[in-house]
Amino acid sequence: MPATPITPASRFFRPGITKVSWIVSIANIAAPSRAELNAGSDLSKDVADINGWMVSGAKIDTPDLNSRFVSNIPGLTSADESAITFYASDTGSDVRTLMPRDTAGYIVWLDGGDVAGRKMDVFPVRVLSVGKVRSMGAEAARLTIQYAVTSEPSENVTIPA
Repeated sequence: MPATPITPASRFFRPGITKVSWIVSIANIAAPSRAELNAGSDLSKDVADINGWMVSGAKIDTPDLNSRFVSNIPGLTSADESAITFYASDTGSDVRTLMPRDTAGYIVWLDGGDVAGRKMDVFPVRVLSVGKVRSMGAEAARLTIQYAVTSEPSENVTIPA
């Protein structure tokens, strides 16, 4: 008897669906309230590019004298270097005013949109830098904000109603 197939993923294209928010204060990152989510700032309209925002794990090798095969066990986890590139305003009235260097808060990823019952990831962060991307190319002016992930993110948290 063959293995039972998994239910296929409901595939989607991020632009137009995924939302990202900046939230200054969350009491419990494992269960943000609807009021806390609503108090945040939806950054989605100004996001030009995304880098990182993934928790990665390391492995620890566990060789023994009984075998030439080197087995391993899970080790430390960490967040990849994470940044968001935003569109810049010529007046300076953009994400720079919301997230200056050293500002602490939370980046919340609502991958399937802000829909109750779906999942979100909550990253506690501090702004490392707000870099101005300068170019002579035919592209809109941009800012890249780099973030330090300051503690373990809460992943796959159910979005409240």
